[in-house]
Parts: sequence; C-alpha cells; structure tokens
Amino acid sequence: MKLHELEPSIGSRKERNRVGRGIATGNGKTSGRGQKGQNSRSGGGVRPGFEGGQNPIFRRLPKRGFTNINRKEYAIVNLDALNRFEEGTEVTPALLVETGVVSKEKAGIKVLGNGTLNKKLTVKAHKFSASAQQAIENVGGNIEVI
Repeated sequence: MKLHELEPSIGSRKERNRVGRGIATGNGKTSGRGQKGQNSRSGGGVRPGFEGGQNPIFRRLPKRGFTNINRKEYAIVNLDALNRFEEGTEVTPALLVETGVVSKEKAGIKVLGNGTLNKKLTVKAHKFSASAQQAIENVGGNIEVI
C-alpha cells in the first residue's frame, strides 16, 4: 500500500449536509439559520473584526512600529556549514541551494561568522559579515561579492 492509495474505511465519513431540502431532513425551510435576524438573511452577517458596535480591538490597540515594504531578507549561511565542501571549491548561491544548505536564495545570500572554517574556499555571495570575511581570508580562501 502506498500513501496515495489510502482511503477512509466505508461508513466512517458522512456525506455533506444539504440544507433546504424539506422539513423531514431537520434542516429544511430556514436551512438551519433560525427565524429572523441579520444572520438569517442572504448576505447577512458582520464584517471581520466587527464587535457589535463596541470599539474593535484593532482600534483600541495603539499603532506601533514601522514595517518597511522594501525590506530585503537574505538567506543566512554560517561558516561551519561551508565545511561540507571540498577544499578549493567555488561556493556559489546555486551550489548552496543544490546541496540543501539553504532552501531558497531569497533576496541574496549572506555569510555570517558563526563557527569555524577549516578549508580553503572561494565563496561567492551577496553579503559577508566582517568576521566571516576575516575568517575565510585567514584560512587562505577568497570572497567575491556578487
């Protein structure tokens, strides 16, 4: 048996309740909406966040902070993650995604200086922290800002 062959056992799932199909069904006539009122009407109900006229929570709470709509989020790579590559390898963003070090490239790759690097590598990335840059060059590697 495979995952796509799984099915619920017979009788374990109920059919969808079809409302408005006669009094005998228990959900005929008013279709489970009760008698009168706002929610019984078509198009009835209140908008999201409405609290019956009470000042809603999004208006009671103060506005705070600022969200930059142009913010760039970088995929982070630490130095100890670069030890998996062979000595002398040219580490590019495409190679990092391919080997699973990062899942997505996002707005670019940023190399941070956490951990230690033991191999001489040429690292191509969009940004480097000062500690990462120094650590790569101390081992004899090169950095290249894309």
